Amino acid sequence: MLKVAITKTLKHFQLNAEFAVGTGITGIIGPSGCGKSVTLQCLAGLQNPDHGEILLNGQPLYQSNNRTNIKSRNRNIGYVFQNYALFPHLTVEKNIEYGLKGKKNSLEKKQIVSNMIEKVQLVGYEEHYPSQLSGGQQQRVALARTLVTDPDLLLLDEPFSALDHHVKHILEQELLNILRENYSGIVLLVTHNMEEAYRLCDHLILYDNGVIIQSGKKEEIFKKPVNISAAKIIGCKNILPVNSIKETTGHLECQVQGIKLRLLKQTIPFKATHIGIYSENIRFTKHATHSDNLFQFTITEMVKGIHQTNITLLIENTFSIVASISNHEVDSLIKENYKVELSPSFIFLLENR
Repeated sequence: MLKVAITKTLKHFQLNAEFAVGTGITGIIGPSGCGKSVTLQCLAGLQNPDHGEILLNGQPLYQSNNRTNIKSRNRNIGYVFQNYALFPHLTVEKNIEYGLKGKKNSLEKKQIVSNMIEKVQLVGYEEHYPSQLSGGQQQRVALARTLVTDPDLLLLDEPFSALDHHVKHILEQELLNILRENYSGIVLLVTHNMEEAYRLCDHLILYDNGVIIQSGKKEEIFKKPVNISAAKIIGCKNILPVNSIKETTGHLECQVQGIKLRLLKQTIPFKATHIGIYSENIRFTKHATHSDNLFQFTITEMVKGIHQTNITLLIENTFSIVASISNHEVDSLIKENYKVELSPSFIFLLENR
C-alpha cells in the first residue's frame, strides 16, 4: 500500500496530493503542468515535498515532522522516464544490468538479465545499442532495467508519449502483458490521455492545478464525474448550466435555458450547478415515442474525422450540444426527419469547480 499526503509550492500553484493506492495500475491523469510528474518525482526522492509524508508498505520514505527522507537509491522504487533515459553507450544487456549495479554478483546478474531479456522479448538484441532500436524496443529495455530490481513501486511517466500513434495500442498491450506476468506490485502511470488511462488502468486519480479533484475506480469516474473540471479532463464535451433542479416522483427535473430535462433519480450534490452528457451517448430517432428528453434540432456545424463525425446541434433554438456519430450515419441524419434524444440515464449532475 502506498499512502501519500504531501504539499509542495511550485511556480504557478501549490501541489496538494493526498491519496492511497494498492496493487494494480493506478493512472494519474490531468492536463499538462498540473503536478502529475512532480508527484512521481517526490515519490522517487528526486524532489522533496515541503510538508507531509510518504509511506510505502508501512515504511516511511518521507516525513516532514521528524525529518525522515530516505535517499532515492534506497527507496526500492522503479522509475521509467518519459524519454526512457537509456545510456546510449551501453548495449541492451548492459543497460538492463545497470539496474542491478552493486546488488548482485556477476553470475547472478547475468542470469537475471538473461531471464528478463527473454520475458520482454528482446532475445537477439543483447548487443544492440539504443540508437539501433525502435521506440517500442527502447521502452521494453527501460522497463526491463526497472523490473530486474524487483521494486515495491513502479512509476511510469507518460511511457507512450514519444511513440507514433499507429504503434501505441500494440505497445500498450505489450506493457500490460509484461506487467501482468512479471510484476505484482503497485504501479502509478502518469498520462494526460484519457483513453490511454481507461485502457491501461484499474483506478484513476484526476489532477487539476495541483489538486486531486476525484479518485476511484475508472468505471465510476467515467460514469459520474463529480465536477466540471473532472468532466472536462475525462472528455465530456457537453457541460451545460442549469437554472433549477428539483425532485419529482421517480426522477429529477432540471431546466436549461427554459428547456426541461429529466434525469434519473440521484443524490443532488450540494453545489450542483451544471449537467453533463457525453457526445457519444446522444441518440437520434425518427419515431415519435414516449421517451423523455426528445427534441427538435438544427445542425450548425460538422467536423468529420476518420471514423466519427462531431455534429454541433442547436436544441429547440435554445442551447447547443455536440454529438458524435459514425460517418455512415451522417447522410441519413441530414436527409431524414430525426429528433435528438438526451436519455435521462446518461445525464449527470456536476458541481461548479
